[in-house]
Amino acid sequence: MQRTVSASIDLALSGPVRLIYSVAVAQGAPISSESLKITVDGDAVEPTEIIDVHGTRLHSVYANGSTASLRYDAVVDGVADEPRVADTDEIVYLRPSRYCESDSLAPTAASEFSGLTGLNLLNAVIDWVNRQLTYVSGSSLPTDGAVRTMLARQGVCRDFAHLSVALLRSLNVPARLAAVYAPGLSPMEFHAVAEALVDGQWWAVDATQLAPRQSLLRVATGRDAADTAFLTNFGAGTTLTGLEVTAVVDRFELDNNQLLTQLR
Repeated sequence: MQRTVSASIDLALSGPVRLIYSVAVAQGAPISSESLKITVDGDAVEPTEIIDVHGTRLHSVYANGSTASLRYDAVVDGVADEPRVADTDEIVYLRPSRYCESDSLAPTAASEFSGLTGLNLLNAVIDWVNRQLTYVSGSSLPTDGAVRTMLARQGVCRDFAHLSVALLRSLNVPARLAAVYAPGLSPMEFHAVAEALVDGQWWAVDATQLAPRQSLLRVATGRDAADTAFLTNFGAGTTLTGLEVTAVVDRFELDNNQLLTQLR
């Protein structure tokens, strides 16, 4: 399977700021070609690459200007190794987090999914979230968590993923969020899916069912959107003035009927 992806991000800056981009394909993918260019007021700047414990590749720059732009292109030919299971995963990814209030949702999870275990439980949770929520662009705030999403009954991909993760953690299933490139997604953008640790393996599940799971390409992994945002800024304010994401898959027959797969 060959996947070709790109991202362009344009920003207006109100003053000196540190920008942390998370757009590069995660470490471990068989990248055959890749380029990343960042400019501030039209001049190229060299980012510092920082890699976290899950292979997320962050690119950090200090910008002192009025505009900043990023362009990223990559071709990945093949699939990465099976996601590694760390000793701490069953601790970190069972805890409630900023956007996944699993403790608050425990009564709901217990009443809806009593008696289910393993992959049957995982499929049931994802199917339930898909049926309960409606995908509506612009319907949620960046500060919305899983509880507010369930009450609103609508959201975007990160909201579907947060509710899935929170319910699974409530049921003692370690779960986390992955930011991905998603060939076949419409409208095209950075996509968020859930991952659950079942029977010693990490399974990617997407309650939106908007993109084929087999084609997903990992960018970032973390507890929730707070760990996986495509841009973080420290310092002066920034305004997003342009965002374009593309993701195309070649030489592979896509099937969107699977509820779960491994994100590789």
